[in-house]
Order: sequence, then structure tokens, then C-alpha cells
Amino acid sequence: MNEMHISVIGIGAGSPGHITQDAIAALASADCVLSLDKGEDKAELMAVRERIIAAHAPHVRLVSIPDPPRDRHPENYREEVKRWHRARAQRIDAALSEHLPAGGTAAFLVWGDPSLYDSTLRILDSLETPHSRSIYPGITAIQALTAAHGILLNRIGEAIHVTTARRLAATSADDRANCVVMLDGGAGWMEHYTENTVIYWGAYLSTDWQVLRRGRVSEIGAEIAELKQQLRAEHGWIMDIYLLREENPSPQQ
Repeated sequence: MNEMHISVIGIGAGSPGHITQDAIAALASADCVLSLDKGEDKAELMAVRERIIAAHAPHVRLVSIPDPPRDRHPENYREEVKRWHRARAQRIDAALSEHLPAGGTAAFLVWGDPSLYDSTLRILDSLETPHSRSIYPGITAIQALTAAHGILLNRIGEAIHVTTARRLAATSADDRANCVVMLDGGAGWMEHYTENTVIYWGAYLSTDWQVLRRGRVSEIGAEIAELKQQLRAEHGWIMDIYLLREENPSPQQ
């Protein structure tokens, strides 16, 4: 039996225009796209993938895999994530066996870039199905955020710190001076700021639903937190990211 090939394709922050020409060619040559389906509450996530496939490779079929359940508030976060990844790998193995029994190429469309806070490569490492693999980088949410706000990610000579909301409390004051925060299920900016902390926040970046806010956390932080709750209720899901920066001059509104 021919060895299966898997193409892991970064699709950017949601716009069909974010996908590179190499990624488009890889998508068009795939036999199918496999996607973990998070259910009706997050149907818009699947719709974005469908839109990208329709724009660049309408002949490629999309295979939906029900995403296994996950405990969002476990006692042991790392162990729960590992268990969840194993369950995902088992379902992907089953889908590959069903839809590509004689080999061929399956594609996975990954939000942003496969190398940044995404579990796809880690899950594929644990597959039992023998396969080769190609990776196609994509535009990250970080790039989409700075482009949307029209700002530089770093000021002259500064370091850039990228972390998750879970790690924000453990981030040093120096790193928080210029800090990109991802995977925030709440409003972590409200817990770690000074009178000079400015936030550049964005949700649903590069989609039709994009929302941006910027200003001092002390002035607009609570407003953003409330807006985030409203948007999550409206869409059933939210993807947001923000840059925290210490600035003495008044930021441009």
C-alpha cells in the first residue's frame, strides 16, 4: 500500500487571501481536507474553512471529524490536554483509514501558522497511520493584529514576548512591557496592568466580523471585557489576541 501524505497548511487568521501560493497548490493537490468539527456552536469556524476551500480548491472534498469532548477546567491542565490530543489522534487515524485506505494526500487547514500555539503537528506525531508530511506556513494572528492596527510589533531595540493568558501572571515586568497574549479565555489584561499599559486588541481578525480596540487598559479594559462576552454570546465562539505595551505618551485613539 502506498504511504499516505499529509499536508499541514497554515491558512492565516481567516481571510482566503492569507494563504500562500505554495499552500494553494498543496491544497489543490490533496484528495481531501480533514477538519475537526467543534459542533453547531462553532459552525462559523467550519464555514471559514469551507470558504477557503471554495476559493482555492473547490474540487477537494471536506471530511468533518467530530471533535472529542474536553474538560475546560481540569485539575491537571497538561494531562487533560494530552488525553484530549490522544483522543483526537485516534479519530484522525480512523478517518484516514476510512477515506484514504489506499494512500493519497490529506490536508489539514490550520488557523494562523502551524508552528505557533497549535496542536496539529503534535497530534499528527502520535498517529498510528504511517505517513510523510509537508508543512506550509501561514500568516499568524500576531501579524494580522499589528497590520489591522497599523503598528510595529516592537519599538527600537526592544524584545518581543509572546505568551498565553495562563502564563501572564508569571511574566516578568520587563516582558510585560511589550507582550503579545494569545489563548485568553477571559480578560487577562484586567489583572496585569499599570496606569501606562496600553492594549491593542483584536477579535475575528481578517474576517467579516473583525473588531478592534486600542487604548489604556485603565480606560477601556473593562469595556473590552464586556464586548468580548457579548461577541462570544453572539457568535458562539471568539478568537482574540492582544498586545500589551507600556507607553508614557497618550496613545492614538
